[in-house]
Amino acid sequence: MEGTMGVESSAGQGSTFWVEFPRTEAPSLFEDMSQEIAAPNAIATGRLHTLLYIEDNLSNLRLIERLMERRPQINLVAAAEGLAGLKMAREHRPDLILLDVNLPDMGGHEVLVRLRGDPACASIPVIVISADATRGQIDRLKSAGASEYLTKPLDVRQFLDVLDRTLLTGAAG
Repeated sequence: MEGTMGVESSAGQGSTFWVEFPRTEAPSLFEDMSQEIAAPNAIATGRLHTLLYIEDNLSNLRLIERLMERRPQINLVAAAEGLAGLKMAREHRPDLILLDVNLPDMGGHEVLVRLRGDPACASIPVIVISADATRGQIDRLKSAGASEYLTKPLDVRQFLDVLDRTLLTGAAG
């Protein structure tokens, strides 16, 4: 590894420590997976799909946006709050909803319960994406109607498999 480190110290004044590394480009998550990220033929030749992502974390949204660049047949729409997500679900009638659990205005569980209670949205598959990997949380959301529960950090291959299967069959199970 290239770089330098050092220290400057003055008696009674304190010390300054530093580390310098040469700047390098970060490896791309997508370069190594380009063939695996390609959409299955059945989806690539099918109709345009709408995917609603209810997520307040911009970096998580950006990751899904990057993945969807490889899925031109998927129109991604997003909401940063639960109430806005519920409204968009009614307006857009997406083919699939990705749902975060920790939203600023209401919990993902409440969003899911409201989706399942709304005749216009009740049959839309919902994939929960959360950092909470506890068995109790997973069971609670699946019992409330989540089709799948994926944990963060997101396994890209698993996510795309679930996404493609859901869009092909209309159900995530």
